[in-house]
Amino acid sequence: MASIQEFIREYVRAVSEGYAAVFAGAGLSRGSGYTNWKDLVRPLATEIGLDVDKEHDLVAVAQYYRNERGTRSSINQKILNEFTRGSSPNENIEILTRLPISTYWTTNYDELLEEGLKQNNRKADIKTTQESLADNIYDRDAVIYKMHGDVRCPSTAVLTKDDYEIYGNQRPLFRTALQGDLISKTFLFIGFSFEDPNLDYVLSQIRILLGESSRDHYCFFEKVKQQKGEAEQDFTYKKVKQELRIRDLRRYGIQAIILDSYSDITDILKRIEYGNRLKNIFISGSITEYNSCFPWTKGEVELFSFSLAKKLVQENYRIISGFGLGIGSSIINGALEEIMQSKYKHVDEHLCLRPFPQVITGQIPREKLWHQYRENMIQQAGIAIFMFGNKISDNETIIADGVLKEFKIAKESNTIIIPIGSTGWAASAILDDIKENIDNYPYLSEYIEELSTCVETETLINLIKKIIKNVQIF
Repeated sequence: MASIQEFIREYVRAVSEGYAAVFAGAGLSRGSGYTNWKDLVRPLATEIGLDVDKEHDLVAVAQYYRNERGTRSSINQKILNEFTRGSSPNENIEILTRLPISTYWTTNYDELLEEGLKQNNRKADIKTTQESLADNIYDRDAVIYKMHGDVRCPSTAVLTKDDYEIYGNQRPLFRTALQGDLISKTFLFIGFSFEDPNLDYVLSQIRILLGESSRDHYCFFEKVKQQKGEAEQDFTYKKVKQELRIRDLRRYGIQAIILDSYSDITDILKRIEYGNRLKNIFISGSITEYNSCFPWTKGEVELFSFSLAKKLVQENYRIISGFGLGIGSSIINGALEEIMQSKYKHVDEHLCLRPFPQVITGQIPREKLWHQYRENMIQQAGIAIFMFGNKISDNETIIADGVLKEFKIAKESNTIIIPIGSTGWAASAILDDIKENIDNYPYLSEYIEELSTCVETETLINLIKKIIKNVQIF
């Protein structure tokens, strides 16, 4: 078994480094009001005189129904009816599709994953047939493998024993693709019962091929609890059975995370999302007039901005920049130099540039458009660094209100805020605000004085790196 903290640490690493995957079962869709397998099969079982609550092999029940009716048209209609009706919001799916995960597998027929990706402005490449595996959608953000079919084509959905028995002949490439992903990616199995014959087959093949070298995957189990009025013997039996199941899954490298309640999953996913955000650092600031920034000269401002970005990329963080006047070019140059030297020229992994649109020709007012732009940038980041922040208005040097607006958005987004007050102007005003509300920023309490006074580039960068390291969740 894996601890929650261990799982979060490993899965955040998988997400940030690009090898995380999700395997979604029916339990994930239940939060949106969709049925589970047992409830899907229940009316079919009733029609042929069976009690689904007494049955364990639901695939066999579906097959019995198919045998009795001679066709599967009723099954097709049942799938259509259940999975084309309206759904409720599902926070777990919202988080999972918001994370930068590129691989989703599911045995579900519904379209919740597709809808979640679309709502998060991510393009999905949906694989529902073996032929579709050979095609790629241009500019896709994620691939959804629907290995048991889709609600839009219920006649080919995998549900009965017949379907499973011919699966290896009709859709062998799905098994091959899943096998490849299980070997190369770290999966989170969520809402999955591990009773699917196809997955059992793939996992057994990987175990034969790799043995002890299989990578770790993760799943959730709710701790068995004794129900009111339940006999001690029955409770003990369920507990032993769960422990045996967990140990058996370990043969395939699947580590169980034991939860008091499945409702805890949402909080765990939020922590994963937050941990991933902490890998992204937004640098806010601008400088138009240097004479009022003593002892910061133009050269020192550029050196500090350059060196800070370079060091952060060196530590594998991703810089997000709005190309602030006076510091944007130096930040970009510092990040790019390190990326070209040591990060195999993987620019997008370590640098996100979002220069503000200067000529507004659409119908959205500039102020509203820029606010949306700021929100989009800052909500990607877990950490925001504020430096300098002045501008000239009516021949007078004043605090750059844009930097203060970014500070406000960062606060509202639960972002870790690091103001370098010694650089003056907006950064100094932000630090003053933090001093008055220091209880909300406990991670800065012992560094306030240094942030206020230190002007030596190397010392300041080491201080910032120390604060960032301290706020990481592992």
